[in-house]
Amino acid sequence: MVFDIIVLSALRSSPAHGYELKRRVQRPSFAALSNNSLYPALHRFEKAGAVTHAVAAQDGRPSRKVYTITELGRGLFHDLISTLPDALAGNEEEFLIRLGFFDEVSSRDRAAILAARAAALDEKIAQVAALIATRPEREGTDWPSVSMEHLLSTLHHEREWVTGLMDDEEGTGHVD
Repeated sequence: MVFDIIVLSALRSSPAHGYELKRRVQRPSFAALSNNSLYPALHRFEKAGAVTHAVAAQDGRPSRKVYTITELGRGLFHDLISTLPDALAGNEEEFLIRLGFFDEVSSRDRAAILAARAAALDEKIAQVAALIATRPEREGTDWPSVSMEHLLSTLHHEREWVTGLMDDEEGTGHVD
């Protein structure tokens, strides 16, 4: 879903052709956007009515498709940033992309997204803690345990951060 959010977001500012979209897209993971993922997504959005295209002629070069987001596409974008399904809540990029658009969603939706992320982190913390608890004692540096302890610390740190965001959200005293 993060890919859909990114592409639709990039089209919200103005219509664009594929190459321009690739230049606009910024991902928290820094993963490159390829034609093999962009054009099938644009085609899928067109079939769904979320995007339209017009053919723009160019002097001395092949014409190209310029894509425009529709009102249906704007609604789809809003729906995507307003929810974080449990199946995606453990994915850091899925969470962070929605967090980046928190100013565009209701307080209720922000709280639900934060709660989903918190639950996913709690589950990861429990899994890693269980793995650490079952590891046998080893002499010398136990590198697997070192890495798991670091992961556990990182998860706890993020969980505290999300708790702070949840507290801030509750402290607003209103529901949009």
